[in-house]
Amino acid sequence: MNILFFISLVLLGHVCVAEYVKLTWNITYVDTFRDGIVHRRAKGVNGQVPVPPVYINQGDTLLLTVHNNLDMPTSIHSHGLRHDGATFMDGAAMVTQCGIPPGESFTYEIYGAQAGSYWLHGHRKDDVADGLRAPFIIRDRYSPYEYDEEVLIYLEDWYPTEVPAKMAEILAPGSIGPPAPTFATGLVNGFNGNDSRPIQFVAGKRYRIRVISMSSTMYWRFTTPGHKMEIIEADGITSEPCEVDGFTLAPAQRYSAIVTAHESSDFNFIYNCTMYADFIPFIPGLNPRIYTGLIEYRQDAPIKHMEIVGDDQLVWADDLNMHALNGEPALPMDRQVVLETRAFISTERINFRKLGSLPYTEPLVPSLFTAMSMGEQAMDPRVYGPQAQAYVIPLNQSVEILLKNPQGQPHSQHQHGGWFQIIERGPVDRSELEQPPLPLNFSLADVPFIPVQRYTGVPMSRDTVD
Repeated sequence: MNILFFISLVLLGHVCVAEYVKLTWNITYVDTFRDGIVHRRAKGVNGQVPVPPVYINQGDTLLLTVHNNLDMPTSIHSHGLRHDGATFMDGAAMVTQCGIPPGESFTYEIYGAQAGSYWLHGHRKDDVADGLRAPFIIRDRYSPYEYDEEVLIYLEDWYPTEVPAKMAEILAPGSIGPPAPTFATGLVNGFNGNDSRPIQFVAGKRYRIRVISMSSTMYWRFTTPGHKMEIIEADGITSEPCEVDGFTLAPAQRYSAIVTAHESSDFNFIYNCTMYADFIPFIPGLNPRIYTGLIEYRQDAPIKHMEIVGDDQLVWADDLNMHALNGEPALPMDRQVVLETRAFISTERINFRKLGSLPYTEPLVPSLFTAMSMGEQAMDPRVYGPQAQAYVIPLNQSVEILLKNPQGQPHSQHQHGGWFQIIERGPVDRSELEQPPLPLNFSLADVPFIPVQRYTGVPMSRDTVD
């Protein structure tokens, strides 16, 4: 056989493996009782809440046709994907596209170049908190790690009222102060975490457990007492194996971990999902909320309860102790951008956070359209509007982002269309802040000192950092 013809057949075989996966989402309002506590309206897909997970293989292209039957615009963001050469498919309303108007449709073409754990969600105002979200898994064609089966766990916070109703309560005329905090219920795989189905384990097998936080505001901690976890992926980036007892997930973060089942099926075990937040009062049973599920080896086996230890005695995932498997060294710094979180109280008495001097306001024209239509003026940040606070970066320039958060509360940050390399973290020098933070509701003496820490070896990359 002609060697060139043979190579052509091999290459053609690889090309033909990829598929176009067609999916239609009809977005409507749905009545739901998913937390088992309160009946309420949600934003669903094809009459369903929760929205079923979406799976494709690496190299496939997802053709997602969205019909908007809500009474407001919406868009769908594929969280964590780069969209190289197709930023207009990112789904960020009024940044990369106009919102899809009520009664109209839009088809997203999402190329699955990067295997990993992602999620799809509405990207207009209250979409996420009101249920428009779903796991999105791009399976490896050729995984660098061996495992027998996959387990998917997706975590959500679920509030008893729709976001617009809560905002109306906050902004009600004549109210003396902000209303009492609303405590969310934790959902595990779509429903109340107290009702989660068992994870089925077979003795001796290796499992890839994907854990995805689709929360709008709440944080999660995930542990598997009695089983060690080896993290192999964070936010779609394959990592070197990193053994931990558990990991914390800020809103939108994801992990994959390999768990090796015990050789014996004599006992079942418990896994823990704890939902919490620092911005609402600590009240046992409400914040945090602790949910447990069963790792089931055999239906009639007793549960082996492990010794309860404090969180400070466990090994938690740490970005600075993880390393990207691709071996990419730290990028050179061509420019530094300093972003500072600031707190302000609006005229409606709402406590907001902002980056920089002005709160972000949607532009009248999507920023991508401005960049593509303004010619040389597209390099002038002013054309994007004052409240966009745009930074214009030349092609192929490496940017170091120094993010200062002096507000006393954690806040995750997500980058669309790329990843951060995690280089360093440490305390904020409050004397260098452009704007002093609002008075804290606790003493700085209560805040643990965080020494400056830097990566070693190969830095880890993520699209959502905390």
